[in-house]
Amino acid sequence: MPVQRLNHAVLYVRDTERSVAFYRDALGFEVVMGLPGAAFLQAPGSTNDHDLGLFEIGGDAAPSPAGRTSVGLYHLAWEVDTLDELERIAARLRELGALVGASDHGTTKALYAKDPDGLEFEVSWLVPAALLTEEVLAARSSIRPLDLSADKERYGAQTRGGVGVSVPA
Repeated sequence: MPVQRLNHAVLYVRDTERSVAFYRDALGFEVVMGLPGAAFLQAPGSTNDHDLGLFEIGGDAAPSPAGRTSVGLYHLAWEVDTLDELERIAARLRELGALVGASDHGTTKALYAKDPDGLEFEVSWLVPAALLTEEVLAARSSIRPLDLSADKERYGAQTRGGVGVSVPA
């Protein structure tokens, strides 16, 4: 049997409570279990036992050198169902001062943000398979600025993303 999907990610953080508050306020994650110095969070709508584990290593921890002076994880990506939801999250990340970028990758509309420890993550909406055209597929070879208004007009604000791509049709 091949791997089916990512079940959860685990991050080392400086302060568990601060990180829990951030992921709750930014993305709506809820704590499903906590231990001293650790928390396990579930994304809204998820059926996973947990989607994100956080382990506290203390306030003196150095920033991750991954991508600068060492190999390591660049970012995690979470998917949303609609462009309206992507727009809502973009506004929330902006309010929190966490949004660091927004890109159109043709088949994927993406936001990039950093958590309180500077760990980057992505929130994205995927064009459903039924709406993939040669033009959309060709656009994967370049990165353009995200234009949510134009994308909502083209695909619909409430169109369920990822259908037939990351979500069964």
